[in-house]
Amino acid sequence: MRKPNRQLHLNLFVAPMGHHEAAWRHPDTNVNQPFDFAYFRRIAAKAEAAKLDSLFFADRLSASPGMVRYGAAGGLEPLTLLTALAVVTRRIGLIATVSTSFNEPFNLARRFASFDHLSGGRAGWNIITSGTDEEAQNFNLNRIMDHAERYERAREFLDVATKLWDSWEEDALICDQQAGLYADSAKVHEINHKGRFYSVKGPLNVSRSPQGRPLLVQAGSSRDGRRFAAEFAEAIFTAQQTFEDARHFYRDLKRQAEQFGRSPEHVIVLPGICPVIGRTEEEALEKQAELNALSNPAHSLLMLSKRVGFDLSGYRLDDPFPDLPVEQVRGHVSRTDLIVRLARSENLTLREVLHRLAGGRGHRTIAGTPEQIADFIEHWFTHEAADGFNVMPQIMNGGFDDFVDFVVPELQRRGLFRTEYTGATLRDHYGLPVPANRFSREHAQGL
Repeated sequence: MRKPNRQLHLNLFVAPMGHHEAAWRHPDTNVNQPFDFAYFRRIAAKAEAAKLDSLFFADRLSASPGMVRYGAAGGLEPLTLLTALAVVTRRIGLIATVSTSFNEPFNLARRFASFDHLSGGRAGWNIITSGTDEEAQNFNLNRIMDHAERYERAREFLDVATKLWDSWEEDALICDQQAGLYADSAKVHEINHKGRFYSVKGPLNVSRSPQGRPLLVQAGSSRDGRRFAAEFAEAIFTAQQTFEDARHFYRDLKRQAEQFGRSPEHVIVLPGICPVIGRTEEEALEKQAELNALSNPAHSLLMLSKRVGFDLSGYRLDDPFPDLPVEQVRGHVSRTDLIVRLARSENLTLREVLHRLAGGRGHRTIAGTPEQIADFIEHWFTHEAADGFNVMPQIMNGGFDDFVDFVVPELQRRGLFRTEYTGATLRDHYGLPVPANRFSREHAQGL
């Protein structure tokens, strides 16, 4: 049951038109809004007024002609957009996805330190390794690195980035104009990192930011991804279809975090939930069916093929979902495993799987009244299958408003969700401490 003082967390995963693959075709959608800053400003303002913890933007570094023919693909670069939104918001957290596979630690550490300064301590980094050959081919590579090697590289990347964020101690800046001293050079450190993938001297050319470093977020549920999250991540975006799977993931991740010497309470687990909300359950189901009817099977099949790394175009839609060799997947391992297990457990056809994935790509979809959505959230939260949810409206115009206008007040009425912010930074919202600076700690220990 719910522990005393445990606070539900709600993050809005912003997809410009909605998370359903056919949201762009819905009559309520303005197809120009993905590039309209006024639209994103309205979303951010409403989410902040509802006291949500954070906004989150995903990213994919490719868009093939086949993807864009029948589906909305591509969009604004997340860190650029969120930096602009930092100017027109005051409290809500801002989480941007940036890949370790196609960046350098110094550049990324500098951008996020700048973002954390400009936002007043509201920056979060969703750490991904990317997972497709198409993305790799945009960065002078023929194919994506193997799954285990991507995570090994990401581990060293993060080690370098955190050293750079620590390279300025908290009190390194003196700014004494009269004495002519800007910084205490003894508290600004070269990191002199030399590893398998990176050689970086440092220090960073940005002083320590309000949160010490951005909140570290990870979105992977594979064995490698789960271990990486348990060791480093402070918030985890994950996908589970059932309560039992979610509770198993939650307990396993907290257990692994403890094995790394971390407090389980400092690892926030946020499964994705893709709601369609109606005044009655029947109305919600009708909305869901309307969205599914707008899907293009050819596009759905292409997207699924790219996700699992196998060409499914030769299979008939109304045949049983084919057996896929999950152990051979090099890309999105955990999501492929989830899809295969979902199809097998419910004996779904390929067409049925496409409909189930259309609204959330493997995240839990749910259609119902505000009270039913709140019941679902409360059950998973109070029985420790989640610390909160990554809210993924299947259609933004209308669907996001329904969640904020009807579900959030119901959760507040039940005493599950805040009615006011109690802190100013993203770490404050998630109840997480500012991480210790390794160089300050060494000074305190006389090393």
